[in-house]
Amino acid sequence: MDILFLNPPISEHVYQNLSGGVATLEMPVWMGMLTASMKTLGHSADQVDCAAESLTVAQTYDRISNLRPRLICIVVYGQHPSASTQAMFGASYLCTELKKLDPQLKIIMLGGHISALPLRTMQDEVCDYVCEGEGPKTLDALLQANLKDLNSLKKVPGLWFREDGNIQHNPTASLIEQNQLHVVFPEVDLQSLPTGNYKAPNWHCFDHIEDRQPYATVYTSLGCPFRCSFCCISAPFGKQGTFRYWQPEHIIKQFDVFASMGVKNIKIADEMFVLKEEHFLKIADLLIERKYNFNIWVFGRIDTVKPQHVEKLKKAGINWIVLGIEAFDQTVRTGVNKGRYTENDIFEKTKMLKDGGIHVHGNFVFGLPDDTLETMQRSLDLAVELNLETANFYSAMAYPGSELYREAVRNNIELPENWLGYSQHSYDCKPLPTKHISSAEVLTFRDQAWSIYHHSPAYLNLIKSKFGPKTFEYIENLKKIKLSRKYSLDKVLAKASYE
Repeated sequence: MDILFLNPPISEHVYQNLSGGVATLEMPVWMGMLTASMKTLGHSADQVDCAAESLTVAQTYDRISNLRPRLICIVVYGQHPSASTQAMFGASYLCTELKKLDPQLKIIMLGGHISALPLRTMQDEVCDYVCEGEGPKTLDALLQANLKDLNSLKKVPGLWFREDGNIQHNPTASLIEQNQLHVVFPEVDLQSLPTGNYKAPNWHCFDHIEDRQPYATVYTSLGCPFRCSFCCISAPFGKQGTFRYWQPEHIIKQFDVFASMGVKNIKIADEMFVLKEEHFLKIADLLIERKYNFNIWVFGRIDTVKPQHVEKLKKAGINWIVLGIEAFDQTVRTGVNKGRYTENDIFEKTKMLKDGGIHVHGNFVFGLPDDTLETMQRSLDLAVELNLETANFYSAMAYPGSELYREAVRNNIELPENWLGYSQHSYDCKPLPTKHISSAEVLTFRDQAWSIYHHSPAYLNLIKSKFGPKTFEYIENLKKIKLSRKYSLDKVLAKASYE
């Protein structure tokens, strides 16, 4: 076999006691796309999802021994940009242990985090190669090269490698042109994937909380035209603002496959699905024609979702839209290049979606550079007042590949000691400090804010009336799970506006 793709195991340290029944188990969509890509380009390829199959290193090595690939590719992509860095803990462990078992294995690491830090990855890891870029052109050229010939390796675009112990790299490969996406990335290859194991986010299934599987993911576009400084989406694409999309008539075929498999819960993983009207509305039309009755969730923005979209999106099965509200204070949002909407816009757009039967999942970030305890409290009060069907509370992180990371390095701001420190739910989680408060204060506030929101009487009444007793009981049990934190403080920082 030419190449075997591996999705690394998920360490229990990433989610602590949220692992198992609570945590989402995502389909490794990038690995499936890359597997399909290599097959299309004429190479023999397969894939193994160590996370979904709960494989040990020894079991993974047995798979490798049976398939005997010329090249192993550990894929460190995440479906949300931040997930790539937190996956590095498992990826590093897998790479190290495989090399111990067989030093002759040829291993390349690839993904968003890898593209953001290719030199550091080569310095820290025992892999033979690193791919800087989105992948297919580098892998295609590498598989055509003589892996024992340095002159041959020097012709592979986007490749980092070693020559006499010194790290070398070639110019990055050009991006796949939009009109070639359907050729190079024709589908998500589902062969060899345990498709029944993937589990949707709990909130995605509030209407049917005991039926979170199966769950599938698809991209209809790559990249994002916006330039939020806390986001690292552009790391594998070389520059911010890159946005490409598959033609709706092609991408609908992937939905046809999901329907044939009996999948109902689907994530459209585009960083910004509700953006280009001729794209997402056409996909909605095609889904409506098919009457698949999917339960779909997508990403949108306050300033991209419009009244004329709502009815069609709902008919297409898009029951949830995730909105990056981030912060109440417009100065805080402007400081991270996300200040193009007002407080009134937030209330109007969330009400518009709710009235149209679309549930809203609000993302809030505590600890952005201009945040104070007062501005974070206003964000929490906003979340409670909006009373959305669900809300995610994040701590601001300097994810590699983001402008916040570059600023932190330039200004010698202390970053997490290890990659687990970038996981929102890990014991080692260490957010950025702001200009005004410490990282420990940010983390403490975030955890208290989550508890306050989920203890809100109005929120609990909403859950009970809209989703029923089973989901209400699920939330009640979820509230009992406490995360251990290395850096949190034993003091009350967040206050409940309803008390």
